[in-house]
Amino acid sequence: MDAVVENPAARSPDARSPRTMLLTGNQAVAWGARLARPKVCPVYPITPQTPVLEQLTEFQADGEFDAEIITPESEHSVMSACIPASLAGVRVFTATASQGLLLMHELLHYASGARAPIVMANINRTVASPWAFWPDQTDSLAQRDTGWIQLYVESAQEALDSVIQAFRVAEAALVPTLVNLDAFYVSHAMEPVAIPDAAEVDRYLPPFAPEHRLDTAKVESWGNVITQDMFFRHRQAIEEAMGRVPQLLMDADCAWRERFGRSWGVVERYRCDGADTVVVTMGSMAGTARDAVDAMREAGQAVGLVKVRLFRPLPVAALRAALAGVRDAVVLDRNHSPGAGGILHQELKAALYGMAGAPRVHGLLAGVGGVNVPPARIVEFVRDARGRDPRPESTWVR
Repeated sequence: MDAVVENPAARSPDARSPRTMLLTGNQAVAWGARLARPKVCPVYPITPQTPVLEQLTEFQADGEFDAEIITPESEHSVMSACIPASLAGVRVFTATASQGLLLMHELLHYASGARAPIVMANINRTVASPWAFWPDQTDSLAQRDTGWIQLYVESAQEALDSVIQAFRVAEAALVPTLVNLDAFYVSHAMEPVAIPDAAEVDRYLPPFAPEHRLDTAKVESWGNVITQDMFFRHRQAIEEAMGRVPQLLMDADCAWRERFGRSWGVVERYRCDGADTVVVTMGSMAGTARDAVDAMREAGQAVGLVKVRLFRPLPVAALRAALAGVRDAVVLDRNHSPGAGGILHQELKAALYGMAGAPRVHGLLAGVGGVNVPPARIVEFVRDARGRDPRPESTWVR
């Protein structure tokens, strides 16, 4: 299967799904977790993630979710519970947001180093200070070097599907995975969501059965002091596992499409045929960008959209293929790295370095802190970018 999905049409509820429900993104995440059948779910509530925990406890109270839900005293303790549970050989799910994810930072490194295939949903929210609760992807992008796979979703349906796909990929690569969805724009907005048949999901995602696990009957352990050479080889093995992730995700997505009729790809191209300018973004901003692209196409402008679903590992080959023949790439970043600007902007420039005929890359800090960016503004951003040379730094726009 190609890493680049072309204008996927099968995004509406599919006939192979037994029912459709009106769900928020948070509820869709909880449904994805329920269908994946984890056995341990340590979760600490935090706005705007709390409804995920509430929905999971409702499932459990109704006898529909056979998992141990643990509510420790902090997010640091949450990840401290996730890691040994995963290493003991059971499927583990958790969820957090913003400051909670930051509090986990130390143990995110430990989880990836321990090759614990935990799946965590993160509701992208501004980080303090100042105190705010709006959609912003800086919280998860600040963890991009911790060794976790990172997916960014646009809708509640994609959130549900991605949680289940994430377990399949994480357990194949033995790499933990973060599924990110924007606060409120996705987490609290309601939309029709197709609920996959549980038996079909079970066939898609068999029980977790790792080759190695913590077992009192076996002399194996994790986290011992090791030599310099062993550490070097261990980090190399993690990099090799990350290198397999784009293909694993493509395979998982292809199998999902065959069973449930929906495909999300690694990178998506929308109305890019013949486009000389392409908007590049992640998460809920992609939905707004679609409307802007439609308006520009109707006005006779050759503009398309590239939506990045897999951010870490960055799918360099897929991005190069998606942007081949494009003159201008306009990157919309709902994040900010002080001193570096937009993170997707910087990563994309690095990915395209040395590419023959690479597009000119324009970086725009748009929607930082949850600022609303309507389609009309994106049309203006594209018009302005097409009329000037790109700047090395990201530009603040609103």
